[in-house]
Amino acid sequence: QVNLVESGGDLVQAGGSLRLSCTVSGRPFRRYGMGWFRQAPGKERTFVASINWNSIRKYYGDSVQGRFTISRDNAKNTVYLQMNSLKPEDTAVYYCAASRANSASVNARDYNDWGQGTKVTVSS
Repeated sequence: QVNLVESGGDLVQAGGSLRLSCTVSGRPFRRYGMGWFRQAPGKERTFVASINWNSIRKYYGDSVQGRFTISRDNAKNTVYLQMNSLKPEDTAVYYCAASRANSASVNARDYNDWGQGTKVTVSS
């Protein structure tokens, strides 16, 4: 059983920054590829960013490319999402996910375990 706990969500003004964290417990963290997804009110869950086990492969959704950065610290069993230049359209619940395939997939169906989400609200 893998447990993922996100933190760092908050209310921030447009142009501001936040850093989300996701701590994983239950299995060796370095075996997992990790991803961040988000779901805005009334919309489907969408891909934000992903990273493979050794941080060599990183992928980003088109809408966050250049503004968000994903990273991981395998010693701390934690993956991060640094979000800069936030926009109101970034408002969503952000979910951390773990892939046992140890890939950096952009597809939600490739992720086996999910956190409960952390809410990010960006005011204009």
